Amino acid sequence: MDVHKLIKSFGYALFGIRTSLNEQNMRIHLFSAIIVVIAGALTGISITEWLILIIAMALVIGAEMMNTAIEAVVNLASPEYHPLAKQAKDVAAGAVLVFAVASVIIGLLIFLPKWF
Repeated sequence: MDVHKLIKSFGYALFGIRTSLNEQNMRIHLFSAIIVVIAGALTGISITEWLILIIAMALVIGAEMMNTAIEAVVNLASPEYHPLAKQAKDVAAGAVLVFAVASVIIGLLIFLPKWF
């Protein structure tokens, strides 16, 4: 294993994460995750609940990053409007929405019984 290549690949991944923060939706997801972490700390949720929330937050943030990557590739491959390019971008955005809605439901199921 080439350690230098491994370190460089982590650098590229970190750059990708930093680059994704230029996207408005990514900043919204990150802000929401911070609010959830604060709420979890103040509420005193269990380890299992933390694990579920961490997985949900990671899925939303990861899906948003994949959506951003898909949009960039589609824009590169099809700079002019094309119905298939629109479809690819819409489906990728829809996938993020599915994860985000599921995450909100998970959050409500965890927090509402503790608050009310």
